[in-house]
Amino acid sequence: PLHYHQSFNHRRLIFPNSIDRPPAMPSGYDDDRLRELKAFDDTKAGVKGLVDAGVTAVPRIFHHPPDPTPVASAADAADADAIPVIDLARADADRDRVVAQVRSAAESVGFFQVVNHGVPARLTDGMLAAVRRFNERPAAAKAAFYTRDAARRRVRFNSNFDLFESPAANWRDTLFCQAAPDPPAPEELPADVRGVLPEYAGAARRLASSVLELLSSALGLETGRLGGMGCADGVSVVSNYYPPCPEPEATVGTARHSDPAFLTVLLQDGMGGLQALLGGRWVDVPPVAGALVVNVGDLLELVSNGRMRSVEHRVVANRSRDAARVSVAAFCNVDLGRESSRSGRLYGPIAELTAGGDPPRYRSTTVAEFLAHYDGKGLDGRPALHHFRLPAAASLD
Repeated sequence: PLHYHQSFNHRRLIFPNSIDRPPAMPSGYDDDRLRELKAFDDTKAGVKGLVDAGVTAVPRIFHHPPDPTPVASAADAADADAIPVIDLARADADRDRVVAQVRSAAESVGFFQVVNHGVPARLTDGMLAAVRRFNERPAAAKAAFYTRDAARRRVRFNSNFDLFESPAANWRDTLFCQAAPDPPAPEELPADVRGVLPEYAGAARRLASSVLELLSSALGLETGRLGGMGCADGVSVVSNYYPPCPEPEATVGTARHSDPAFLTVLLQDGMGGLQALLGGRWVDVPPVAGALVVNVGDLLELVSNGRMRSVEHRVVANRSRDAARVSVAAFCNVDLGRESSRSGRLYGPIAELTAGGDPPRYRSTTVAEFLAHYDGKGLDGRPALHHFRLPAAASLD
């Protein structure tokens, strides 16, 4: 579900923009389309504003070409069970078994759901309700938070972080918060989320740290190896609101992409719509009561030398007539703040994972460089990791 630099500025975090006005348009843009994009953005009302205005057709800036990729059948038992559910209550008493489950999931499908994860229901339920309340306020009440200025605003509301970069817009609105390591002051947050977002972000970060310990063990490394690399020092909480869509076949909620992070912890409501690309088909990641979704990010695939899979995923447009879908992603990354000693650090395949005849598949990069590449291309359907693959790696697949 998903996105980083300051001067860049080294504080750009998952899924924001660092611009107030559109940059130079990609080839293929026409003046009419640019005017439509700017007119939509200038409303500061997002997709919810279109729905409130009573649109009965999807505007052309949201049109996506048909996706020829087949969709797995929900009736197929194998597809229904494709995303493993892992019980973390057994992580201490039966650690080897849980590590094996995490290894299998991360190496084969890149996604798994966790139950008994330690994040209380009052926080998960409260977070979903708060995001829904904020997005369902009148447009004027949300306009004060609407911006594309990532350099000066740690809390931002807008629609489509890549509105002026991607070939087509997505049918969703987003509230972004840079939550760690330096959380915003309470008054920087919308009142609707102020009482729950900081606590939820802390709980999601602790869960991510625990999962990173399991993943370290799964890679045959010391338990604290990934955490010690700073993989969850920075956390961005990205809350997406997917309004009902009058023509769901014409657009998508979120276009296919993989996450430019080390790890993502996703909270989704019961509506469904998230799909992962597995075996050449779109497979549902179904809502499971009490579960949180965990998926491997691009940077974890990179440092694991391809052992852990960062899988492309998407969100289909909301087919409900009267209810919005809500999800909250906690993207875990390094601390890109000016004070961070890691902001200019090179990340490449971990040395122990390139021994024994398995040469590096990716070149080393700074996280800032990776995110600049990701932001610059937008959600254009091309995996960002391909840009960092070493030429010899193709022969290893």
